[in-house]
Amino acid sequence: MSSPFTTWSSFSLANVLHLAAILIIALILNRLLRVLTKLLVRPAASQSRVAQSREQQTRTLAGVLYSAGSKIVWAVAILTALSEFGINVTPLAALAGLASLALGFGAQNLIRDIITGFYIVMEDQYVVGDTIQVGETLGRVEHVTLRRTVVRDARGALVTISNGDIRTVGNLSRDWSQAFVDIALAPESPVDKTLLALEAAAAELRADPSWSQALVDGPRILGVQSIDRSASTVRLQVRTVPTRQDEVARELRRRIQIEFQKQGIPLSSVQRFEWANLATVPATAPQPGVAGATASSGSTGANAALFAPSKMHDTETQETR
Repeated sequence: MSSPFTTWSSFSLANVLHLAAILIIALILNRLLRVLTKLLVRPAASQSRVAQSREQQTRTLAGVLYSAGSKIVWAVAILTALSEFGINVTPLAALAGLASLALGFGAQNLIRDIITGFYIVMEDQYVVGDTIQVGETLGRVEHVTLRRTVVRDARGALVTISNGDIRTVGNLSRDWSQAFVDIALAPESPVDKTLLALEAAAAELRADPSWSQALVDGPRILGVQSIDRSASTVRLQVRTVPTRQDEVARELRRRIQIEFQKQGIPLSSVQRFEWANLATVPATAPQPGVAGATASSGSTGANAALFAPSKMHDTETQETR
């Protein structure tokens, strides 16, 4: 049986060289890992909040990767160096493997979240300040880590989403946004006059300096989208800078309505008649001098009550789109 003294006395120059080689290799790998992780950092191209946030996220990701990789390098180096002292590392390696396996089973959701968060940052899917849609959640990104994404929705609520639960994400803040504006017209409205009025409203919007900076393309008249007995619908398309499509669409509708009022173009109108309690209206007694009204005819009395203003229970509404 060997004692520590025997082990140290048998320590040769070859063992020292092996330890030195292990140390040098570990230092080189550690330095190389530092250089590779720094390549992940994307310096901010401007002083905007989004650019600064993207740089901070990539720096955080690089720091996490370097920290994890450095720990792995030094752990392997220590296990390799222990064999030079006559210590059997097989039980330690088996114990470490079992511990890693147990940790992996217990924290598999956490590991999945971190891996997904890593790809979100690496692929630049979204950053803080972007408007995204994940499932039924639509809102502005307030915070992003490797484990979770925090979104402020339309109600003002902060919604926390685990990155591992994100399968499909829609980014509404990249390049441009788009909106369609449908105008329902009365069937008797002249189509050519209507199209000219729509073009005038669109041209007025494009010429307005306060709104032209929000436009990317259009507004363009696509044509008649649908037509039926009650209305014909004309569709316009407008592309804007990201997340401004709703306000531009509202302003376009306002200008179209003003232009229609100037030129006297009617919008679609739908009349709806509702007749109530017809079965409970009693038969009307015959009136002198009214031909065709008899007291014994129930159907005749009901028809008389239907057209008698004093016995009519109906509501008439008129809607204008």
